[in-house]
Amino acid sequence: MTYQEALSHIHSFGRFSAKPTLGRMEALMGLLGDPQERLRIVHVAGTNGKGSTCAMIASMLEAAGYRTGLYTSPFVLDFRERIQIDREMISRSELTESVERVSPLAARVDDLNEFEFVTAVAYDYFARKNCDVVVAEVGLGGTFDATNVVRRPLISVITQIGLDHTAVLGGTVAEIARAKAGIIKAGVPVVTCAAQDVDALAVIYEEACARGAPVIQPSPHPEWMKLGLEGTELGYRGCGLHVPLAGRHQVDNAMTAFTVAVELGRTPEFGKLLLGDAIPRGIASARIPARFEIVGRDPLVILDGAHNPQAARALADALSLAGDRPVTGVMGILADKDGGGALSALAPRFRRLICVTPKSPRALDAHLLAERADALGLRASAAHSAGEAVELARAVAASEGGVVAVCGSLYLASEVRALFFPGAKLE
Repeated sequence: MTYQEALSHIHSFGRFSAKPTLGRMEALMGLLGDPQERLRIVHVAGTNGKGSTCAMIASMLEAAGYRTGLYTSPFVLDFRERIQIDREMISRSELTESVERVSPLAARVDDLNEFEFVTAVAYDYFARKNCDVVVAEVGLGGTFDATNVVRRPLISVITQIGLDHTAVLGGTVAEIARAKAGIIKAGVPVVTCAAQDVDALAVIYEEACARGAPVIQPSPHPEWMKLGLEGTELGYRGCGLHVPLAGRHQVDNAMTAFTVAVELGRTPEFGKLLLGDAIPRGIASARIPARFEIVGRDPLVILDGAHNPQAARALADALSLAGDRPVTGVMGILADKDGGGALSALAPRFRRLICVTPKSPRALDAHLLAERADALGLRASAAHSAGEAVELARAVAASEGGVVAVCGSLYLASEVRALFFPGAKLE
């Protein structure tokens, strides 16, 4: 099997299975010898902030000297981004070998979906590579998510919860929180963010209480803070931190990650987290693409994967860091997302909007998005491609000393990032 054949085999699995259940995943992991039970896992769920929080937790663990696996989704430029050890992507040959190893067993499990297969590949790979710890990001929800096959994680983490995937998880924040709280295990500590929605927080406490799991929340306010386009300087619990991911929302993610590190550091196995400068050095070196990422300087071009109203509000707030410079938006969304809510959140920050159809079968047509933007009073137009949209947006921004903000979907972020980093192959 070649690497491309391995990718094709992965994508041959259905995106969704007929019925949400952990039974398929449990069956496959049993055939593999339950490698997840040999791993020490930090399990992270939530609507927004999961990826950034995972990146910071993994970076701190690595800084403390632990061999750290990181499992996230989706990817931006390269499928292998999803499976990393000490921030090195799984190699092409190792991914191919892992797919060949898992495939014969997966063939014995009916209705397996792609995410389940990839999660099994990841857990098996991390176990075979003797990772000291794995940070695993939930794909969708929590209760029935493939990552939730782990019976007893080190700690459960729930980042900010909002309305997303409502057709699957429920139409209210409380219903979505119930699904995400499914990662809470008996007696396992739960860390949730300081800015958690009150309805979601009530559900988290209820589910945690039922399982005898203590809930820990960070202090809601840093001791001091200085926001900037290149990140944030802040003081928290007597520690000076540089958060390289820009925006006030990333401060909340950093405080959540900090709290996780402190809780882990209190255990004998991970005491090195509390020695030296592992925590501040780890946070300062955390990186994740397409999270208020500056990809161009003249004019300033910001790339963000904001794709739901909550994330769009965070992006709108972060764009205030650009001062009073006019912002030209480039946006493409999926048809099953709340594009109207995201547009409403961003409209006050955009002077104009150029709409794109992302390269996805679930994409909303750019002309329909432009019509919705027009209805909100935005000056909107539709471009034929991401390249055309970015070229036009940059020309406009350069002529008026403005800023370009690309957002709406990680599919679009993937296309646009490849334009600015042409050496990175899109797979």
